[in-house]
Amino acid sequence: MAAAAALWEAKRALRAELRRRLRALSEVEKRRQSRLLGRQVIGHPKYKESQRIAVFLSMQDEIQTEDIIKDIFKQGKECFIPQYKPQSNHMDMLKLVSVEEISSLPVTSWNILQPSDDDIREEALSRGGLDLILMPGLGFDKNGNRLGRGKGYYDTYLERCMKHPRGKPYTIALAFKEQICESVPVSENDIQIDEVLYEDS
Repeated sequence: MAAAAALWEAKRALRAELRRRLRALSEVEKRRQSRLLGRQVIGHPKYKESQRIAVFLSMQDEIQTEDIIKDIFKQGKECFIPQYKPQSNHMDMLKLVSVEEISSLPVTSWNILQPSDDDIREEALSRGGLDLILMPGLGFDKNGNRLGRGKGYYDTYLERCMKHPRGKPYTIALAFKEQICESVPVSENDIQIDEVLYEDS
């Protein structure tokens, strides 16, 4: 138990430090790095070969994904976005029909746009699975270890992906360079990311 408590404390301290770093980032700098990463993703071989892509709708302190979502539709690919279930670690990836409909989605208590519970849409794993998941997070290290916000949504979803006939999709995390850490404390339940994209990566 002592090891578990120490790990929890290490994660808590690192989350606080990362939130401090993110608060210090100006809107102009966030937009600059977001545009740069958008171009990196759109030019990425894994993105080009993927047809079914899951992407997060950005919160204020995350890489902005709007340009990527626009390109997914422009290229005729299929776009899936998270629907988080509060009071649990369950998340679905639901199909988005167009870029335009994003602005009409309801806002959750976390200030995230997502489809409402009674909105009937295709869930990615109910049919063809996913080729690629673009992932958010609070912090990352260069070995692909990810520090989320503590709810475990993405780790739980990736476990579900592994049971799908298609298998685990390729995972790319999108980070501000300020979110890159020397090392991220992890437990055996934490699933590594295939690749972390950030400026200079």
